[in-house]
Amino acid sequence: MKDKGFTLIELLVVISIIGILSTLAVVSLNDARAKARDAKRISDVKQVQTALELFLADRNGYPAGNDLILGAGAGATLSQTAGFAATVLGTTYMGQVPGNPAPNGVDYKYTSYTSSAKTSVCASVPCAWYEIIFELEGQTGGLAAGSHSANPSGVN
Repeated sequence: MKDKGFTLIELLVVISIIGILSTLAVVSLNDARAKARDAKRISDVKQVQTALELFLADRNGYPAGNDLILGAGAGATLSQTAGFAATVLGTTYMGQVPGNPAPNGVDYKYTSYTSSAKTSVCASVPCAWYEIIFELEGQTGGLAAGSHSANPSGVN
């Protein structure tokens, strides 16, 4: 009479296959999460650009700022009277300016300039030009991984 059941070898093979499949699933999930964070970064920057264009229409320039971290502290909101500030004064263009989604990446940094040549930082409204620096983890759309900037001309 033959015993019914699985041999030790059969169990080890099945456990190994399950381990390999779960490892592949986790790796795929991590890649998908990185791509989702990058898509959010691009979306965030474009939303901030839209709010800055509304600010430009009302104030004939962009808000002043030098290496201002967006989404936290002084870069938490964008309003007509205060520009980027912790509190809202006047018309609100963005009640909550987005920050870099964690983990990975770097904070979004905003700097305004007196001209598109970016030779001198603008200290008071109206400012003629701005730049937002952000970083992508991987290639997204036409943008490669690494540091990028956004300005009135678009995202590069």
